[in-house]
Amino acid sequence: MDLFDYMREQNKEKEAPLAARMRPRTLDEVVGQKEIIGKGRLLYRAIMADKLGSIIFYGPPGTGKTTLAMVIAHSTKAAFAQINATSAGKADMEEVIRKAKERLGGYGQRTILFIDEIHRFNKGQQDYLLPFVEDGTVTLIGATTENPYFEVNKALLSRSMIFELKPLSKDDILELIHRAVYDKERGMGSYGAVIDDDAASFLADMAEGDARGALNAVELAVLTTPKGSDGRIHITLETAQECIQRRAVRYDRDGDNHYDTISAFIKSMRGSDPDAAVYYLARMIEAGEDPAFIARRIMICASEDVGNADPQALQVAVAADLAAERIGWPESRIILAQAAEYVATAPKSNTAVESISAASALVRRTGNLPIPPYLQDAHYSHAKDLGHGIGYQYAHDYEDHYSGQPYLPEKVRGESLYAPSENGYEKTIRAHMEKLTGRKKYKEHEQLLARECAGGNLNGKNSDLQTDHSVHAGQGKE
Repeated sequence: MDLFDYMREQNKEKEAPLAARMRPRTLDEVVGQKEIIGKGRLLYRAIMADKLGSIIFYGPPGTGKTTLAMVIAHSTKAAFAQINATSAGKADMEEVIRKAKERLGGYGQRTILFIDEIHRFNKGQQDYLLPFVEDGTVTLIGATTENPYFEVNKALLSRSMIFELKPLSKDDILELIHRAVYDKERGMGSYGAVIDDDAASFLADMAEGDARGALNAVELAVLTTPKGSDGRIHITLETAQECIQRRAVRYDRDGDNHYDTISAFIKSMRGSDPDAAVYYLARMIEAGEDPAFIARRIMICASEDVGNADPQALQVAVAADLAAERIGWPESRIILAQAAEYVATAPKSNTAVESISAASALVRRTGNLPIPPYLQDAHYSHAKDLGHGIGYQYAHDYEDHYSGQPYLPEKVRGESLYAPSENGYEKTIRAHMEKLTGRKKYKEHEQLLARECAGGNLNGKNSDLQTDHSVHAGQGKE
């Protein structure tokens, strides 16, 4: 490095954002994440011994992924190379690999390759790295805000340790804020600033575990606040509120937050908690989620989790979908809220998903059983010559419009696939069906099954007549 390069590096460091200047250089300076890098922990020991294998840091923005990579860079005797997946191409990786091979072959020096935003690499780019990670040409450190089990090549994952970084606690953020305000070497201490306790507490709370967000707010407050009569910059609560006017909603339509939030939304409706349902709905709205996506999930929940316990729920959900499409934001948020609250407060039944799952399992197990001839289509010439339609009992010709004629194929006759619950309108359905059949069909299914089997000289032991609940157990539970 010549004199000009040196000066450029010095000026670059001075002009860097506060968050970059305050980045820890040693493990002792790192705040938070003690469950990962606390003394005696695996990662701490590996860094201190300079025996680090390939790792992937996963967590929300501002939790210290790049910070830990930089600490490793300062702690290792290996060469350290860094690329960002949002801008790097295959040529950049080829250059890193070429130099890594030279170091390893010529000097026996390892190379640590840090790839920020590694989830941005496509499959081909990740595949290119695999053999060089495998043979030790480079030790990989990846950083990602997305779940690596969804976004990173499984072969790379199998060769790496995954460390999930959690949002920093409020106390951690407070410590960083005070460091930033009063540190004269790398912080804002040379400006003579002071921060009120309520202002620091407010910034730490609003940062929601994002250290970078809190430090950016501190920097803005110091640089834009005039000195007081005592010659010092006072960061008051009012100043802090101006620097962070609104919480940023962390939400990526293709990432974890998207799936976690919609999952919480669905489970809240299913769990009959309208407060939680409308809360998660608001989070999706504030983050700019597609209203059509939200409406689809409400419709599914109305059928899967409410069903015939309140058939009106599906009508409300479908109407909300149509109305939201026609009206658009922001008014459609009211319609979606109404539908979500209706579904959340409706009586619940999952018999629709249970019955179709059980029926599908039965079909897969028994195959294409012959349909009883009297149910087959008789609306064409010579159908009766084949016996089709003969013996069919027209339901409306009988009392209560019910003939009692069996409709299932003979081999599975007696199967009970739909059993109405005791909730909501399904209780009425259950009573109606029990009145029609003249027996407690849903409470005495086993006895009925035994009678049907005995009538066919099967002694009640034909396993084909037993509903295979194990096939559909667990389905439809999202």
